[in-house]
Amino acid sequence: MESRRRFLKTTVAASAGLALPLSGCGPEAEGSTQGEAAPQNGPAGSSTGTIELGVASYSLRELSRAEAIAAVQALQTPYVCIKSMHLPYESGPQELATGRAEFEAAGLTIVGGGVVTLQQDDDDDIRRYFEYAKASGMPLMVIAPSAATLPRIERFVMEYDIAVAIHNHGPTDVHFPGPGDALPIIQDMDPRVGVCVDLGHTTRTGVDIVEAIAEAGDRVLDIHAKDLKDLLVAESQCIVGEGAMPFPEIFQHLVAMDYSGYVNLEYEIDAQNPLPGMLQSFSYMRGVLAGLGIAEGQ
Repeated sequence: MESRRRFLKTTVAASAGLALPLSGCGPEAEGSTQGEAAPQNGPAGSSTGTIELGVASYSLRELSRAEAIAAVQALQTPYVCIKSMHLPYESGPQELATGRAEFEAAGLTIVGGGVVTLQQDDDDDIRRYFEYAKASGMPLMVIAPSAATLPRIERFVMEYDIAVAIHNHGPTDVHFPGPGDALPIIQDMDPRVGVCVDLGHTTRTGVDIVEAIAEAGDRVLDIHAKDLKDLLVAESQCIVGEGAMPFPEIFQHLVAMDYSGYVNLEYEIDAQNPLPGMLQSFSYMRGVLAGLGIAEGQ
């Protein structure tokens, strides 16, 4: 059986080329000085390894599927984790095949889907979502389960060979406020059952984010990236690089632990016009990686 760290890398195909940025969101947005300066915690080239930056399509929730695809292309990454507004759960097999084909024809690689709520402890309900993920070409589902449904979910993980990553939602989450809350339950489960560490929600629980990632170790299958000006306040979310999230330390630790999942930007502000802020966020993260000597995988 493959290790958790290698699972996703062997279940997604290499991506095709990227399209040009969206009109109206090009030089002006990309040329902004906000968020571009990468903090230096060590000499350039002091780290080695690769980080794959992608997009959680929830960031583009007010955009149509075609518009969301174009926005991901503008960010010059092939990786996308699809939220249901861009591939609805209610779609039939042919509709899902068509939607999947639209992403893939644009040169994008579907690296996951979700967040999918799997809190109904019922085989038929859970199978429905695994069938959805299979038809949509998703090697992983980011999920919001309960402790009670996880043993049942694990059976479907093994049957479908589709990984699941438990998404934590911070202090108001009655099931999994932080990634560490899931670890005692999944510690003996199949290695394809892991966590999606939401950086913002995790810091709002009051823990050190780097320590939380380290604690989860090989169970980290996905990461949702965001920044907060106040690491304890959800409403302080901002363009990545304008807040207090320690991205250099996060990236350095991911490389040190040989993380091979994706760091997917989940941009929850500016819903009507998210792309300018997302462009600045990507510019900042790429600047951090360059300053640390970490390659961005494509």
